[in-house]
Formats: sequence, structure tokens, C-alpha cells
Amino acid sequence: MIKTYNSSEYDVIVVGAGHAGSEAALASARMGLKTLVVTIGLDMVAFMPCNPSVGGPAKGTVVREIDALGGEMGRNIDKTYIQMRMLNTGKGPAVRALRAQADKWQYHEQMKRTIENTPNLTLRQAIVDQLVVEDGICRGVVTNTGAKYLAKSVVLTTGTAARGKIIIGELTYSSGPNNTTPAIKLSEHLADFGFKLRRFKTGTPPRVNGNTIDYHQTEEEPGDQEPRHFSFTSKDADYLRDQVSCWMTYTNAQTHQIIRDNLDRAPMFSGLIKGVGPRYCPSIEDKVIRFADKDRHQIFLEPEGRHTKEIYVGDFSTSMPEEVQLKMLHSVAGLQHAELMRPGYAIEYDVIEPWQLKHTLETKKIKGLFTAGQMNGTSGYEEAAGQGLIAGINAALSAKGQPGFTLGRDEAYIGVLIDDLVTKGTNEPYRLLTSRAEYRLILRHDNADLRLTPYGRKLGLIDTDRYEAFLAKKQAIQDLIAKLHDLTIHPIDDVQSFLVKVGQAPLSDGVKADLFLRRPQVTIDDIEMLTHLKLASDRYVKEQVEIALKYAGYIKKEQQQIDRLKRQEAKRIPSQLDYDQVDGLATEARQKFAKIRPETLAQAERISGVNPADLAILSVYIQNGHYHETK
Repeated sequence: MIKTYNSSEYDVIVVGAGHAGSEAALASARMGLKTLVVTIGLDMVAFMPCNPSVGGPAKGTVVREIDALGGEMGRNIDKTYIQMRMLNTGKGPAVRALRAQADKWQYHEQMKRTIENTPNLTLRQAIVDQLVVEDGICRGVVTNTGAKYLAKSVVLTTGTAARGKIIIGELTYSSGPNNTTPAIKLSEHLADFGFKLRRFKTGTPPRVNGNTIDYHQTEEEPGDQEPRHFSFTSKDADYLRDQVSCWMTYTNAQTHQIIRDNLDRAPMFSGLIKGVGPRYCPSIEDKVIRFADKDRHQIFLEPEGRHTKEIYVGDFSTSMPEEVQLKMLHSVAGLQHAELMRPGYAIEYDVIEPWQLKHTLETKKIKGLFTAGQMNGTSGYEEAAGQGLIAGINAALSAKGQPGFTLGRDEAYIGVLIDDLVTKGTNEPYRLLTSRAEYRLILRHDNADLRLTPYGRKLGLIDTDRYEAFLAKKQAIQDLIAKLHDLTIHPIDDVQSFLVKVGQAPLSDGVKADLFLRRPQVTIDDIEMLTHLKLASDRYVKEQVEIALKYAGYIKKEQQQIDRLKRQEAKRIPSQLDYDQVDGLATEARQKFAKIRPETLAQAERISGVNPADLAILSVYIQNGHYHETK
């Protein structure tokens, strides 16, 4: 047994410095708390062991929400991307998504540099084996070297390192991601405290040498030339024009046959893998079997950085034996002579059942202990970072003795993510999708600052200059809406000719410009051209006004649904209510209420298996005030 010794004291300790841990530590330190972030390896700070990218559907919105609250991910990717693209541009604003290809080495180095240069923040390499818990309150951590660090709050962000096990064909060994040291004892320690844990699995594809790819047999995927940014603080003038292309190719019948011929050696099918894998990011062998009617699957060849030849073979995740991976790769157009630099692998790891958490991400069992990231059952860097930011904020508030901070489903995708985890739990690695958000027309990537920056300011994460710029933008939006309402578009020849050109009916009389703008194919730039007026200079202000006016009816309907949700959220459930005393509840509802312990009627309504009758019985019981508390 290692002898322990008392080391420094902090306000907040963050265990792990991946995407969740980095955001948690930065948030706590920026809120003025003396913060320690402990990581197994300094070379893994904000590392990308899987896909070298940030963003995409729903995930890109989360990154913008992180930025709007004062987090770092958006700024970090804007400093280190090699390609930027807006996805779903042919669809409505609710599902448009920004995605950036990262230089994964620069991304890590830039985030590490930011952490090292942030006041109040100490970065240290160590493995945490135990928590210090006194009277049900987490007071610190103990490392494998015996160092005891004390704090008022602790955030755990262990990622896939918790009892991590890598699997490649018949080969298995204990490891964290990317062949790093795993964390073994902390999971066992959590289990000793009564936390329910389970095993999940994720995977990563092979990396090949870009010099050995025949790109003539693939399809080029270039970046956008129009300026795009994740951070609201980034400038169009700084947009990178010299971008690095990605490339697309496809599997084929030969690839699929190689996989079928080797299923007896595939850990996914041989029984070697016990953990539950991600439904929305399956291995290539899983795809071939599940979608047997498909004669090909897309593969994306993504550079891992500007100064490396490593190419990430996206959508080709596999845990097949190495020699089988080579055969699979060499069957694909453009990869016939590709040299393998790193084999793909599966990794199993421990997660905590997320229904054991509050919406603040504090555990229900131990006060002052917060968890975030993949250890809460999610997948993806973005979901991890969003949780890390909220956990870091709440750890800091807890250390200050202040009430916690939460986001509702109507306020942010981060709120949807956390509510889903806490209310429903997850039986597989959770992936955030646009379809999970009921109010996605309001929770757009373009308006994250309007939704969340006031919160960031109140928390102390948005500085004065940025907040004044935000207020100026907000005022400019209001001014432009007023200008359009006061401006009349008359049926002059230029207007009528324009409408015919864009396939719209001509005007019979004058119309206010805000109503004119609601027509399809009409933009504010068009109105400026037709009226010879300069109404606004900021394209982001114009974007907000166009969306607000064109989708006003739909936004109003969503707002009405939100108002109903808030009325339900206002109906609190006593924290220690004894559900066995509530007559008439269905057995399933009674069991799930007791397990999850919803905080409001709105949360209770979202629990799977709860029907309207159960909700009505619970509502009346609470309203009458005849409730009993558990002993």
C-alpha cells in the first residue's frame, strides 16, 4: 500500500484533461477558483484519439453554445482547423451544421498552452486512484503516488481510460485511448461507494500513409471559401483560405466479402467484446452485416494535420485483426497500395449510469462530486466538452456555496443532452442528434450567442469587451427589424422584374419590407439593392433578422410549447417523496420515479414508461400536499 501525504489544497479539482476536463478546469479557473487539473499524460490534453474533427449536426451547435457561454472549444478549433465546411446548406436553419477538420496536434498543443497560461489553474500529470469522502461530501483525491489533494469540489472526466481495454482481433490488452496508461482503481473505488457502472465500447479506424493513396480514384471534398467560424469572437478577415481537402471513396462487394469471410475473427461477433457499442457510429463490419442490402458504404479520407501524412479512414472503424484490416483497405478504390500506419481498434471502458446525476452533473450519492464526458455514457468530443463546461461551472459555484446552474431543453442542445442523460439514462454510447431536440428551430447554431451569452456574462466567463460587442449586435438586430417594418416596398418596375426573376408573384400594392422579406428567395441584400438603401453592414445581423422574420410563425409555435414546458418545470417534486405512498401509480412508473427521482413534473413526464395517468396522479398528490418523505 502506498503511503499518502498531504499536498496542496484547491477550491476545485478536475480529474482528466480531455475535452470535458479542459472545459471544466478552464471554467472553474476563469470564475476565480483555485483549480487543479490532473491528467494521466500531459501529451493527451484535449487530444483527439478518434476523428480529427469538431462539429457536425447538433454537435456543431453544441460547440457554438460552449463558445457563447465563455468556453474554449470554439476558439481552439478556429485557431487550429485545416478545413471548415457548413453542412446541410440546402436545408433550413434548424439543421445547418458547421464542421471543421482539425490539425489534431495543433489542437492539443493550443489547448494545453491555454490551460498552462490561465491564472488560478495548475496542470499536473498523475493517476487518481481514490476520492477523499467525509460525511458524504467529496473533499479531494489521492493519486497512485500517494499525493492527497484536497478541494471543495471534484469533477471526474475519465473518458475511455477507466479500466480501458484495447481489442484488435484476438489481441487484448489493458490501455487507455491511443495506447496510453489506463485508470484502473478509480472505477473500483466508485463501485465501492455504490455507484452503478457499466461497460461501453467504442472504436477507431486505421490510419494510413497519405503518400500511398491514389487520390485520382477518390472524390475531393474541399472546404468553404465563405468565412465560417465556431467562435463568435473570430474575425472574417482571419479566415483560412489555404485549406486542406478531404477525400471520399467507397467500400465494395470485395470489401464486404472479406469482412464476411473473417467474422469468426471479428471481436464484435466472436463474443470477445462485452461492452455495448455506439448505434450511430458502428464499425464497418457491423455496417456490412446490419445493412446487407447496401452494396457500398462511404469512406472519408481525412488528414490528421497539415504537417503529417497520417490519414484517418473515416467511417471505417474496425477491431478486425491487423492483417484482415490490410486486406479490407486494399480492396477499396484509391487504397489498393495504402500503407498502414496505425491499426484500428475497439476500446472497452467503464461509465457511470447517468441517472445517478442531478442536472448540475453533481452525483446524487456524494455531494461536491461531479462527473462529465464519456464517463457519463456519451460519445463525441463536443458532447464531452459541453458537459465539462457545465460541470466545471457547477463545481465552482458549489465551492463558493452558491446555487447551481442548469440549462433547459428550450435553452440549449447542452440542456437537451444533460436532461436526456439524467432523465432517461442510456443503454449505449449516447450521441446528440438534431431529432432529440423538440425546439431545434429556436436552438440554432447561428443564435447561440443570443441565447446564452447573458448567462456567460453573469457567471463571469464573458469579459466586458465581448459583452459590449454582443449588446451592440443585439441592438443592431432590433434596429434592422424596425427599419424593415418602417420601410415600404412599392410595385415599381425594378421590384416587379425582380419578383418575376425569382419566381414570385408581382406586387399589387405597396408592402412593408418585413412582410416582403418573408417571401421565398428574397433577402435583405435584395431589398437593399431594390431600394438603394444600406440597411445594415454586418452579415450576421442580417442572417438573424432574415431567420426571425421568415420563420416567425414556426418560431411562435415553438415558443408556445416552451411556455407550456416552463409551467410544468415550475411544478417541483419534493426531493424525498416516498412514491410507495402515492396510490394509483403503475408499478413501472413507481419504480422509475424512485430510481431517477425527477425534480419537476416536466422531467417526470419525459421518463420513458410513464403515462399521462401516472403524471396526473402524481400532480394531484403533490398539489394536495399530502406527501410523505422517505426515511
